[in-house]
Amino acid sequence: MSGPLSGIRVVEFAGLGPAPFAAMLLADMGAEVLRIDRPDLPPDPRDVGLRGRLSLALDLKDPAAIATCKALADSADVLIEGFRPGVMERLGLGPDTLLAGNPRLVYGRVTGWGQDGPLAQAAGHDINYIALTGALAAIGGADGPPLPPLNLVGDFGGGALYLALGVVSALFERSRSGQGQVIDAAIVDGTASLMNFFMGVVPQGITTMDRKDSLLAGQAPFYGCYACADGLFIAIGPIEPHFHARLLRLLEIDPANFPPQYERARWPEARALLEQAFVRRSRAAWCALLEGTDACFAPVLTLDEAPSHPHMMARGVYRERDGRVEAQPAPRFSRTPGAAGDAVCGDSDAVAALLERWGMGL
Repeated sequence: MSGPLSGIRVVEFAGLGPAPFAAMLLADMGAEVLRIDRPDLPPDPRDVGLRGRLSLALDLKDPAAIATCKALADSADVLIEGFRPGVMERLGLGPDTLLAGNPRLVYGRVTGWGQDGPLAQAAGHDINYIALTGALAAIGGADGPPLPPLNLVGDFGGGALYLALGVVSALFERSRSGQGQVIDAAIVDGTASLMNFFMGVVPQGITTMDRKDSLLAGQAPFYGCYACADGLFIAIGPIEPHFHARLLRLLEIDPANFPPQYERARWPEARALLEQAFVRRSRAAWCALLEGTDACFAPVLTLDEAPSHPHMMARGVYRERDGRVEAQPAPRFSRTPGAAGDAVCGDSDAVAALLERWGMGL
């Protein structure tokens, strides 16, 4: 394995959403990850989010399997789990037990609501967690209900990324103290942290969380998406006045005949003028004119289109493997680059080799 986390051993307990995605990030950075799966629910090798690790099926209702998990934790650097609070304790695999056996263990826990609080035991999903933080209320059109932005903000932004950051931070601290610790990565905590930017700029009057008047939620005519002649879409974002002026020049629009950029009362008029301009040409024609300029422009690509864009191809952002396309590890390191591992694998010989490296045997 390559990457800055090469040599780090991670035990991942199978789950959905943020926990496996965080494990993928650690595997991309070179960690050796062993995923504990249910015997009746094997991992899907087509799932890109499960790449880079081996799978061991264990029935956690079996005392022998619990003993195996404890032995794995004794040999591991990191453990990741995404169960409801108390589940691991009831299995006999809680942090107090495992840290007693391996004081250097970094025990990462990710949940929606957190390990404590009135909602800790309630079921929920991304949409519920981001609703509680003020993020969801600010996303969507001016009319109608808020619109969830896939599950990127909560599950993966506020959950998986903060869990991964917590793991690498705890590993760094362990290099000085020699001690592991428990990470409580709650999606509500992480999403609230992501909202700190807006908690800073809203009091300054730079933008608002009101979707009818928000600068960054698509209401500003210079920060949004427009339909082209072929029915496809482009996105513009020239927030700064000099970039906005550049866009108008490229569109051959006389600024004297265009509403002042930040005169909010005239935003509908400005949007109508831009709609009339962009609908006259195809998306490809606008790309030829605007892409690479300081007009802050990009085509709105589908997931299938993104890998073939020249910029993404030049950077090698994606790769095709086994008939599927997946993004390469990020961020990039100059000296210890990460690498996308193979699809999740439960091959008994490979698992046995891993256990031997970890000082164990099946």
